[in-house]
Amino acid sequence: MDIGDIDPNEWAAAQRRAEVLSKLPERPSGEQIRDAMAALGVGRTTLFRWLKRFREFYATRRRPTLTRFWAEVAADCRRQGFPVPSIRRLRRWLDRQDEAELLRQREGKGKSEPVFLATPGTLEATAPLAIVQMDHTKVDVTVVDPITRLPIGRPTLTLAIDVATRMAMGFHLSLDPPSLAAVALCLTHAVMDKTRWLAARGIEAEWPARGIPRIIHVDNGAEFHALAFERACAEHGVDLVYRPPGTPRFGGHIERLIGTMMGAVHLIPGSHFSNIRERGDLDPERQAVMTLRELETYFALEIVGAYQARIHKALGAPPAAVWRARIGEVAVRMPSDVRRFLIDFLPAEQRVLQRDGLHLHHIRYWSDELRWHMGRGPEKLTVKYDPRDLSVVFVRVGEGYLEARPADRTRPSIALWEQRAALRALREAGRRAVDEELIFSTILAQRALVDEAVRTTKAMRRDAARRPSSSLPKTIQVPQAAEPRAADPPLVLPYFEVEEWDD
Repeated sequence: MDIGDIDPNEWAAAQRRAEVLSKLPERPSGEQIRDAMAALGVGRTTLFRWLKRFREFYATRRRPTLTRFWAEVAADCRRQGFPVPSIRRLRRWLDRQDEAELLRQREGKGKSEPVFLATPGTLEATAPLAIVQMDHTKVDVTVVDPITRLPIGRPTLTLAIDVATRMAMGFHLSLDPPSLAAVALCLTHAVMDKTRWLAARGIEAEWPARGIPRIIHVDNGAEFHALAFERACAEHGVDLVYRPPGTPRFGGHIERLIGTMMGAVHLIPGSHFSNIRERGDLDPERQAVMTLRELETYFALEIVGAYQARIHKALGAPPAAVWRARIGEVAVRMPSDVRRFLIDFLPAEQRVLQRDGLHLHHIRYWSDELRWHMGRGPEKLTVKYDPRDLSVVFVRVGEGYLEARPADRTRPSIALWEQRAALRALREAGRRAVDEELIFSTILAQRALVDEAVRTTKAMRRDAARRPSSSLPKTIQVPQAAEPRAADPPLVLPYFEVEEWDD
C-alpha cells in the first residue's frame, strides 16, 4: 500500500507520533515523559514501547540504508495492522528530522566523528569520498554538428566533486535538459576507473578519482528526488543528503568548480561568456566550431591537465596531490559491475508482465527469458530504461536484470522525447486512442520533416542530434566519439559500449 491509499487522519497521527518520539533525549526527564504522554494521549508503557521501537533501528549505530529502514518500518506496520508508508514519504520524513540529534543517538557522545561538519558558512568533509556534490549547468558555449558543422545549441553539463579533496570526480555532457539519466551517467563516470575512458579520447594523463561515496549532496531538483535515484543510492550504501532550501553556501564547492569550468570554455570560439558586456559584438552562433564530443574532450583535458594539477587556494596543494595523500585513509568501494551500476540509477517504471510481454511508453517489449516469469499473478516488475534510446529495457529479476527489446524488431531506435512529441502531435490532431504503430509512423514522419529543415533551423538540427543513432547492442550505451558513418542519418551523436569504461 502506498501513502496515497492511507487515510489522511491516520497518517497525520503517525507523523505526530514520530515527531514527538524523535525529540525525546536518550534519558528523558520525568517532565519530558509526562509531556510526551500528554501529547500522544497514551500511557507510560505504550510510550516506552513506541520509543524503543523507534530507537532500536534507525537511531542506532547500525545506521541502516533507507531501503532497509523502510523494510523494517513496513514489517512493523503490517504486524500492527497499520498502512505501510511509501519509501518516498519515509525519505521526506527523515529529511525533516534533526540529523545532528540522530547522529548523536547512533554514535553516542564522542564515539565517532561525523563524516561532514556543517557550520553557518561551511560544508566540510573529513575524508575522501565522504561527500560528493553534484549539480547541472548550461554550458556557456554553442556546439556544432559533427557533419554539417552548423550550430545546434548549448549543452548541459552535469558535474561531481569530492568535497574533502576538491577533486573533480566525473561529468556528463548532453543536449538534453537536466535529467535522471544525466545523473546516472555522471555518477557512473565519477565512481569508475577512467583509464580506458581517457585512452579512448587520446588523453595521456591520470585521473585517479574513483569510488562510491558515502554521501551524495545535491540540491532539490526533481531528478534528485526521483524514487529510482533514492532507491539506487540506498542499494549501494550511499546516503542522499539534500541542500537545505535557501542555503546556497552548502553548494559552494560544486558551484565554484562549475565556475572554473565555465571560465575555461570562455576561451573557445562560440562562447557566450557570462554576460553581454563581456561578449561584446561577437556572435556565438557564427563563431561556434566545437562538436559535443570535442567539448567533452576539452573538459577532460581541463580537469586532468590543469584543474587537478593547480594549487587549490583552500587546500594549499593541488587536488590530485591531496587525493593521493589522503585516499589511503578510506576503504574505496568500487562497483563490481559498471554496467549494472549504471542501470541501477536509470529511470524505472513498474509494469505487470502480460501474456504478450511488457508494455512501456506504448511499446510492447519481449524477451524469451520472460517466459519463465509468466503466471505469477499481478505482481509488478521493475523496468529500467535509458530515455535516450528505447530500443532496449532492463527488467529487474532477482538480483540482476534481463534485457527486453521491442517485439517488432523492425522498429527504429527512438528517444523518449520523440515518443512524447509524437503523442502530443497525435492528441492535438484529435487522436484519443493511440497505439505503437501510430507512434512510430508519426516519429518517422517528424524525422523526415527535421531532415528537410536541418540546414536552416537550429532547433531541428538539435532534435536530430538528440536521436539515438542505432539499436543498442547487448550492452547499454553511453556517448563516445566514433567517427560518424556516411550511412548514418545526419547530426546523430555516435555511441559506444560501456565496456570501455571498465578497468
